[in-house]
Amino acid sequence: MKLSRIAVLMASGLMMACAGAETPTEANIKKLIEPRLGDGVKVDSIKETPYSGLYEIRTGGDILYTDKNAQYLFVGHVYDAKTSQDLTKERLDEANRIKFSDLPLGSALKTVKGNGKRVIAVFEDPNCGYCKRFRQNALKEIDNVTVYTFMYNILSPDSIAKSRNIWCAPDRNKAWDDWMLNGKVPATVAATCANPHDKILALGQQLHISGTPSIFFADGTRIPGAVDAKTLEQKFSTIK
Repeated sequence: MKLSRIAVLMASGLMMACAGAETPTEANIKKLIEPRLGDGVKVDSIKETPYSGLYEIRTGGDILYTDKNAQYLFVGHVYDAKTSQDLTKERLDEANRIKFSDLPLGSALKTVKGNGKRVIAVFEDPNCGYCKRFRQNALKEIDNVTVYTFMYNILSPDSIAKSRNIWCAPDRNKAWDDWMLNGKVPATVAATCANPHDKILALGQQLHISGTPSIFFADGTRIPGAVDAKTLEQKFSTIK
């Protein structure tokens, strides 16, 4: 997770000031806590939890916790001590679930392996080393899958240029594989060539994608990072 003002605040050892005796409703807690999270940080929702008086704060794709007076801020995961169940991860998975059919698949590269019955969408930056590792290892090993690749250019202006050149190539999939698998730089095309960069960048921000690769499955769940083939197969086995 990228370092934010919230993390800096916690690392500095600063505590929130006690803020009166308002009734601990979600609306009141939001009003109290939001100004204390730093400039530009918006609280999407506040929800009471069954975890000993903690309130869940959803901001972007993250979950934090506070008390009823918004006096303390807790950064981290809550576990069930008896079962070792990661309760925060379950809430994150639920909160960040998408409707796969809403993805603009026409703006993605499409690759079909085998019968293509299993489906994933992957957000990748062409200059992301972890994306190349994921493609060279995990995706190379699995079969019977359809992969929709969204070129999500967040690392540098060169990423935008490479994605445009790949998107405008005579064979997009070949140009992508040539670069990601073999390091062959795509041929330069006119800067005016139409491509979906702006659309995909806005989509990724809407979905709170802060790193690549990010993998979405047909059930709307996601896995961040360059997972291996075994992890992909295990995830596929849980999708009905």
